[in-house]
Amino acid sequence: AVAVDRMSFAVAPGELFTMLGPSGCGKTTTLRLVAGLEEPDEGEIFLNGIPIASPKRGIFLPPDRRQMGMVFQSYAIWPHLTVFENVAFPLRVRRESAPVLRKRVLEALGLVGLEGLAERGATELSGGQQQRVALARSLVYTPAILLLDEPLSNLDAKLREQMRFELRSLQRRLNLSVLYVTHDQGEAMAMSDRIAVVHRGRLEQVGAAAELYETPASSFVGDFLGRTVMLQGTVKKNEKGAWIDLRNASGCISLKNDRLGPFAEGEEVRILSRPEDIDLLPGGEVCPNQIKAEVEMVAYLGDHLEYSVSAGGRSFVLAAGKRARYLVGAGIRLAFDPDRITILPL
Repeated sequence: AVAVDRMSFAVAPGELFTMLGPSGCGKTTTLRLVAGLEEPDEGEIFLNGIPIASPKRGIFLPPDRRQMGMVFQSYAIWPHLTVFENVAFPLRVRRESAPVLRKRVLEALGLVGLEGLAERGATELSGGQQQRVALARSLVYTPAILLLDEPLSNLDAKLREQMRFELRSLQRRLNLSVLYVTHDQGEAMAMSDRIAVVHRGRLEQVGAAAELYETPASSFVGDFLGRTVMLQGTVKKNEKGAWIDLRNASGCISLKNDRLGPFAEGEEVRILSRPEDIDLLPGGEVCPNQIKAEVEMVAYLGDHLEYSVSAGGRSFVLAAGKRARYLVGAGIRLAFDPDRITILPL
């Protein structure tokens, strides 16, 4: 099987570019190819316009000559070394002089908030502090790009949020170019300038978080970036306009022609909507952009309610306020916003 399949992208100077996807989709392999830990079979990798890996030209720069910093999921901290020596390691490999080495290490520790811990043993540190040591080590020789492989996944939820904020703020302050790998969509959306959604070794879609969330290019992207409600239907047109007749859902979504895109009369399509763009209404006569549904379950979550509803032969979960409450078994209507749906081929 091909791990990385003709993938092509560029990280801009000062950009935090995230590769997001499930386990086994090829994102870590891509990062290892960029770092020089794996050798590509074909294709080319450039750093600041200079080829660093190109099988057809016989070029393969080893990792220590790529001017890249890398933070692994496991941090890769040496337990027998002090914090200072862990961070100093890349400079010792590069035979940096003692005064420059000391200055740079202390500066890097200051950047990540570890002042005063230079002589501490690495095993005496908490998970969050070990993460900062790994980060300081990757920054100590001013890399052209920072490669981060699931760097927050070993931290607890609260610390993960704090480190997410610190990492983003450090990246902006230093104007660092970062290639970030994660399977966590919240992390990707909170931190990234652009996100590449990876599926089976290929890029499904690349763009800013809002673009990917609001207009997913495929149902995989829609599903991976949060919840989606998906229904099937048939495109219908007449002189007055266009609509999608929702199969099994006794309703239709009316569309302005410019929202229909390339789809023709009679074509079978899927419509995707985000749950927060759907309103729950009491049962009654179905109007355009509404379908009938039935409440299957209700969960009370303090500040809101979550309804599991069935409609059009499918079940999905929708959040709603506490003012209007519907009981299990109640017949309701779901109202869609035609300007906030995505139409995809079946």
